[in-house]
Amino acid sequence: MKTLCRIFNVHRSSYRYWCRPKEPDIERTIKRSLVSEAWNVSGGSAGARTIATMVTNTHNVKLGRWLAGKLMKELIIVSCQERKHKYNRGGNERIDIPNLLNRQFAVTKPDQVWCGDVTYIWTGSRWAYLAVVLDLFARKPVGWAMSFAPDSELTAKALQMAWELRGHPKQVMFHSDQGSHYTSRQYRQALWRYQMTQSISRRGNCWDNSPMERFFRSLKTEWVPTTGYQSFSTAQSAIIRYI
Repeated sequence: MKTLCRIFNVHRSSYRYWCRPKEPDIERTIKRSLVSEAWNVSGGSAGARTIATMVTNTHNVKLGRWLAGKLMKELIIVSCQERKHKYNRGGNERIDIPNLLNRQFAVTKPDQVWCGDVTYIWTGSRWAYLAVVLDLFARKPVGWAMSFAPDSELTAKALQMAWELRGHPKQVMFHSDQGSHYTSRQYRQALWRYQMTQSISRRGNCWDNSPMERFFRSLKTEWVPTTGYQSFSTAQSAIIRYI
């Protein structure tokens, strides 16, 4: 040992200190176990921020996102990440449905501005579509619906759920993109029936509806597995649990 320490230029006292048995960090071991459990519950797709929130809220154990990230590296677990998406530049807004929101996302009270959008989820053998209504005040989903068709019936169900859960609010501004499921006569009649004002993003401009884009990005990168779900019912229950 003396010869090896001299060859590698290491003090013998440092080597003996390194060889001393170290007491296990019980608190860190518990947090490692909770991080692994939360990651498994999420289907292997939750990131450090989500895992930290899950552990803190579920087990009442204080855990920050940075420590959660370090523990994930120690456990050699990672969350799935989407490839970077290249967005197109925006064009002009519709004349008949103007962009009333105009990226003014800082609202002052609940049920003042709602946003809506539709995304797709793989469900074993085919794509399913998820429509969500988001209250801009708390960035909280207040209505959602899933089906195999991205039509006006799907978006109208999500809107109806939000309207009923929030106690039939009036004078709400509803903002979305220019998808046909939001500009159809059926959907515009639903907005008129609920006494809501419609606002539409400019064509091809995702930034005009960025809160919804951010919600779907969090959903897909931190919760939905990269391979999707095995069935529609599994996907529906998992997404409802996330919401």
